[in-house]
Amino acid sequence: MKITRAGETPSRIGPADWFTGRVRMDPLFTAEDPGRAGGTLVTFEPGARTAWHTHPAGQTIVVTQGVGRAQRAGGPVEIIRPGDVVRFEAGEKHWHGAGPDTGMSHIAVQETVGGSAVTWLEHVSDADYAG
Repeated sequence: MKITRAGETPSRIGPADWFTGRVRMDPLFTAEDPGRAGGTLVTFEPGARTAWHTHPAGQTIVVTQGVGRAQRAGGPVEIIRPGDVVRFEAGEKHWHGAGPDTGMSHIAVQETVGGSAVTWLEHVSDADYAG
């Protein structure tokens, strides 16, 4: 059994290459052999969002507070709220983030395949964000 105590893992600011706006990332757990899953609590300020990205084994996000938005390539912008669970399939191009007037936090869980858990792509345009 391994317990990671609250506050033992420092928060970090979301890199500008991966996000638009202010984002804080709080690592919850990392993949440990033979497992492949890692999880992070991600907090988005109003208007903040990820860049478009994909995951080799997919991603699941669990909204914990606020109101946010999520979109897969070619689909509509969806409003997401606390308790919503969003599953993105392996290789599915998508983004997620806060609403324009309210912040949003979610727990993101993804698996590492071949040493990678995510491929970051271009930033989400204001037009795509607005839907």
